[in-house]
Amino acid sequence: MKYNTLQNKIIMPEYGRHVHEMVEYAVNIKDREQRNIAAYTIIGVMGSLMPHLRDVPDFKHKLWNHLLIISDFKLDIDAPYPPPPRNEMVESPYSVPYPQSHIRQRHYGKILVNMIREAGRLDDCPQRNSLISLLAIQMRKSYTTWNRSELNNEHIVQDIWDISDGRIKLNTEMSIFTEPMPKETVQYSQGSQGHGGHGHGYMSKRKRKLMGKR
Repeated sequence: MKYNTLQNKIIMPEYGRHVHEMVEYAVNIKDREQRNIAAYTIIGVMGSLMPHLRDVPDFKHKLWNHLLIISDFKLDIDAPYPPPPRNEMVESPYSVPYPQSHIRQRHYGKILVNMIREAGRLDDCPQRNSLISLLAIQMRKSYTTWNRSELNNEHIVQDIWDISDGRIKLNTEMSIFTEPMPKETVQYSQGSQGHGGHGHGYMSKRKRKLMGKR
């Protein structure tokens, strides 16, 4: 038995080891005409392994490029497309910079923290107070989601004070802290629950018409 760890490393694992062995066999074929026939046969096998890519533009072109890459550009054939430059295939891709946000209260998330800071900059008005109440409720939800300890309203008050640089001052006696948090309800779409694929409370159009409901 041959273990994969003891065999040569395959270049494109998505095609499997059998395709790589077929390509290796085609590289060693001496007759050019037979080598071309083998290449077209391998392309057919590769295409059958990737049926979800057949609608992709230049699908055949990609397969021929992959064939040359698997052969390490050693397969000398009369391909219907020009071979890709080798240097472009072996170059490492550019690293994509990942944005780093240094926030102390990571369990609230960057968006919520930015909204609290913007709310602190607003002038005092009813809309500002409503926004702060909604933000405080969301902070309580986030706190209970990421912390196993019991909800600490004093902690929420201190966090919103720190995040807003002292612009938002709350107290634990406010209604948003004394009232229980609203529970989120899940509404099932039609056809997901109940008999016949309908959810609870479903009423057919015919029944609604008979009852005089629109």
